[in-house]
Amino acid sequence: MPDSATILLVDDEDSVQKLLTYPLEHEGFRVIQARDGEEALTRFAADRIDLVVLDVMLPKLDGLEVCRRLRGQSAVPIIMLTARDDELDKVVGLELGADDYITKPFSIREFRSRVRAALRRASLAQQQGAPAEVLGDDEVRIDVGRRGVEVRGEPVELTYVEFELLRVMAARPGRVFSRQALLESLWGDYAYREPRTIDVHVRHLREKLEQAPHEPEIILTVRGVGYRFRDRPKSR
Repeated sequence: MPDSATILLVDDEDSVQKLLTYPLEHEGFRVIQARDGEEALTRFAADRIDLVVLDVMLPKLDGLEVCRRLRGQSAVPIIMLTARDDELDKVVGLELGADDYITKPFSIREFRSRVRAALRRASLAQQQGAPAEVLGDDEVRIDVGRRGVEVRGEPVELTYVEFELLRVMAARPGRVFSRQALLESLWGDYAYREPRTIDVHVRHLREKLEQAPHEPEIILTVRGVGYRFRDRPKSR
């Protein structure tokens, strides 16, 4: 992970900008600041951004709308900053394609850890071009090296987290993964993260993969435990 990565920090409070910019620059990151949603989009378009830290509550365009627009044009990692009790913002942000979220108030140590983990995941994703590994079955084809997914012969666009979630489960068809195990496989730990995060990503993944998302045949729920990738395609 390059320490010279450029981070777009989007928050309208000067105190938050100062609080978060210092530890990032101290670790060698370049920080570009934006204080409203429109400025965030302008600065993103004008520079090569490696990571976006995005507050939900912003003037002009809120963070959720900025997240939606960014995800429509880029796979850049997005970490959202949400209020302590605003569960809806967390869920909507994840469904719009955010990779992670941090709940205010948070420690600087946690913040730095989340930023470095997101950049590390993105760096690994770019490097995974050598091994030719294909997972899945007759309907679902997962090319790990190219990070491509086809369902019934049609390409499907997944976010980083969605792809990793699918890859982890498809590598062991039939095995049941708890939410905690999936959190750990995606982020290296599950401290500070709620198991419901996995439920949101699974729902979004099903919407892209399943013919009938409410009657899934590919990613199956094991009640009281977690999720599994099917053993084999459903016979026709």
